[in-house]
Amino acid sequence: MAQVISDNAVDPLVAFNFGLEIMGVVEGFFTEVAGLGSETEVVEHKVMGPKGQQVVKKVPGRLKWDNITLKRGITANLDIWKWRKQVEQGDVQGARKNGSIMMYDQEGKEVARWNFEGAWPAKVSGPQPKADSNDIGIEELTIVHAFIERVS
Repeated sequence: MAQVISDNAVDPLVAFNFGLEIMGVVEGFFTEVAGLGSETEVVEHKVMGPKGQQVVKKVPGRLKWDNITLKRGITANLDIWKWRKQVEQGDVQGARKNGSIMMYDQEGKEVARWNFEGAWPAKVSGPQPKADSNDIGIEELTIVHAFIERVS
């Protein structure tokens, strides 16, 4: 039997690359992003049921946000390293920024956007070069934030 596909079917978005925008200024493009989400902790509450049996109720606990991790081939751009330097020098409050992660398709058109607030760079790491390798050097940025939401 043939499968009927609805006229309302929507293809999943295909990511080609990602942009990082801080305070309205694009800081760079990345090939890999992780941590675009949130989680509610589950609290188990043990109670007695009406017939004396033990029951475990699961109730929502604290809301927490995943750290955002971005990876890209190393470039001459030092903006994320300068941003991290603020934290290293103890100016976490000054380093806190609002921004966005944008996902682009193969044609360079923005197809999704996540906005985050109160973010600061918790980690920046450079490439791990090996003399016998032809691999591109990868730098990684980990951002901690207070809130994130997908807006498009």
